[in-house]
Amino acid sequence: MATNNRHLLGLEGVSADDITVLLDTAESLTEVSRRDVKKLPTLRGKTVINLFLENSTRTRTSFEIAAKRMSADTINISASTSSLSKGETLEDTARNLAAMAPDAIVVRHPAAGAARFLAEIIDCPIINAGDGAHEHPTQALLDLLTIRQHAKSFEGLVVTIVGDILHSRVARSNLYGLKTLGAKVRLAGPPSLLPRELEQFGAELHYDLAEAVRGADVVMMLRIQRERQVGNFFPSLDEYASYYCLTEDALAEAKREVIILHPGPINRGIEIASGVADGPYSLIMSQVANGVALRMAVLYQLIVPVAEGIRGSAMDETPASPPLRAAGQGG
Repeated sequence: MATNNRHLLGLEGVSADDITVLLDTAESLTEVSRRDVKKLPTLRGKTVINLFLENSTRTRTSFEIAAKRMSADTINISASTSSLSKGETLEDTARNLAAMAPDAIVVRHPAAGAARFLAEIIDCPIINAGDGAHEHPTQALLDLLTIRQHAKSFEGLVVTIVGDILHSRVARSNLYGLKTLGAKVRLAGPPSLLPRELEQFGAELHYDLAEAVRGADVVMMLRIQRERQVGNFFPSLDEYASYYCLTEDALAEAKREVIILHPGPINRGIEIASGVADGPYSLIMSQVANGVALRMAVLYQLIVPVAEGIRGSAMDETPASPPLRAAGQGG
């Protein structure tokens, strides 16, 4: 990126060209994880702060590994080990961190809009690692990378996303990215967890699992996010599973070459049967592996001054630069 005021806050409004640059860069970096020495010098001397104020396993770990594989110094901060636990505001925490001149801050926060708030008050690149039920752009990007490795083209692809759509930042970011790239998106779940306003973004809404899965090229299952639910959105987990758990029988309605995704963590027997999660069509572990390469690509694009490609946010209205000619070759 050419300047230091660029962020990745979400996929809403990000162009197909910009998404493709990130996916191409990530693709070129996947081989790093297969090396004996898993290291590039690209971000040597740079500092990445992982400010995770909400629990995480895959996202936090993969961001840390991604930064280290690019030779950046990484600092990990959680709510319990920061001054936030003493009453300090998020703004004061961010300003103090910015005063130490980091090259990027990766933030996860339970409140929607937290990443954008930080991007408006400090200068270094902000990467949204999940803000409430708003967006989770890097998860969607690694999902897109995983799909592209198998489907090759998004144009006309039928992708069904099933589960707790109402509380899912993953569903929103995937919807934006998939529609931008030309895919057809179906959202499925009980009426209480399926906001009708998502139709305005081009999604089909389905309340019947078999109907939603029928003819699908990709089926993505989502976790029931009980930590975000303040009311009773369905009678019980057993009843939810009886209607919306993806079993081998339900999967029979999909395309023969269907691929199965899940952002994790998995609640086996509730949203997905073990036979499906561990079956021959599952790419769940590929998603995890691709998460490292994708986050390496994001750090590269946002930190390296000469990197061409995404602006990464609708906040930056400058026209995007041409795609990378040598994706991932940062030094």
